[in-house]
Amino acid sequence: MKTLAIKIVELYQLSLSPDHSKWGKLRFPHGYCQYFPSCSEYTKHSIQKNGLIKGFFQGLYRIIRCNPLSRGGIDLVK
Repeated sequence: MKTLAIKIVELYQLSLSPDHSKWGKLRFPHGYCQYFPSCSEYTKHSIQKNGLIKGFFQGLYRIIRCNPLSRGGIDLVK
């Protein structure tokens, strides 16, 4: 299940992500996400490090925090 979840995130990155997909790089050449690593990359690393359930919820929490009022910055997986 963990591998499947990571593959789904990678598919999202290739097709829809404004930071990782080809169309996203054309539209946002300097990146879109306020955080480093991007939310999808953070979720992928979190699932790899902490397992499917905890990693999913950490990624969801990160996506909720990523908004126009956020300061952003470097936020590594714990």
